[in-house]
Formats: sequence, structure tokens, C-alpha cells
Amino acid sequence: MAKGTRSITIRIDPELLDKLHVVANYEGRSANSQVVYLIRKCVERFEQLNGAIDFSMRRRAPSPDRE
Repeated sequence: MAKGTRSITIRIDPELLDKLHVVANYEGRSANSQVVYLIRKCVERFEQLNGAIDFSMRRRAPSPDRE
């Protein structure tokens, strides 16, 4: 894994995972690379419509005393 790269765990339906592997193979990518590619495209599309993501405005989980 590249330095600074983070990992996540997802829950996915077995049939959808199988389909992901087929699409990734067709595109010449691993399943992981296909997911990263799709996430990048999603973020690019979001930023085209909404402007660059401003991390200073990131939602934070409410603290226990602010519920």
C-alpha cells in the first residue's frame, strides 16, 4: 500500500461484489483500483457541480454534550 494511503472496510452484497470484479477485469483494473477510480469520478463530478471541497467546512460528529 502506498505511504499515506488509508484503507476502509465496506459491506457489499456478494452478487454486487462479483459484478464489480467482472467490470474491473473488463477495465483492466483490480477491484480495489476500480473502486478508487469510481470514487475519484464521483468526487470530480461533485466538485464540478458544487465547487472544490472545502475541508474547513467538513461536518463533524456532534459531541456528546451537544445532542
